[in-house]
Amino acid sequence: MSNQPELDAFWADLLSEETWRIQKAWGALNDEEKPYVMEHLNSMATDSGWAESQRDSAKAALIVIEGERPA
Repeated sequence: MSNQPELDAFWADLLSEETWRIQKAWGALNDEEKPYVMEHLNSMATDSGWAESQRDSAKAALIVIEGERPA
């Protein structure tokens, strides 16, 4: 992700709570980027300092992503 508007759109999709948008954003990442994004989403979902709506959005993204990952 090279520019700010692209990055903003990525996070808007990932945190949209809409399955298709989350899948689109996750699918745009390469294998090197995915662990960093997962770590950030986990932090958002569990750490203090995030608004409840942000935690809920991160949790929704994690549910969708975890559902797509092989067991």
